[in-house]
Amino acid sequence: MPVITLAALPTAFLARITRASMLDVLRQDYIRTARAKGLGRATILYRHSLRNALIPILTVIGPITAGLIAGSFIVEQVFAIPGIGRLFVQSINARDYGMIMGTTLFYAVIIAFANLAVDIAYAVVDPRIRYQ
Repeated sequence: MPVITLAALPTAFLARITRASMLDVLRQDYIRTARAKGLGRATILYRHSLRNALIPILTVIGPITAGLIAGSFIVEQVFAIPGIGRLFVQSINARDYGMIMGTTLFYAVIIAFANLAVDIAYAVVDPRIRYQ
């Protein structure tokens, strides 16, 4: 239940973004050219379309990660799962400011690394994007 609770909304949102991005890419001229060259359907979908459709998907993965982390506070509390989110909520109730600051810093570092991973993935997916 906790996994379904956390994953249902982001999965549906990513599916919508993926579908819209793929439909947009499949209407491009270079896809029509690839079909005219006689490339197979799987080659066109995976090698040409999906790679170019990943840019909008990667864009929303950063905020989705932050939402999942924030949602874990509530899910851990509701389902009585011992974890950092539950510890954070308990430290708020106990007014343990050192634990609150430490947990906030920990989650900030995790979100910063998730955003860094998304930025690095941009350069891997799209060769036109290069970081100096």
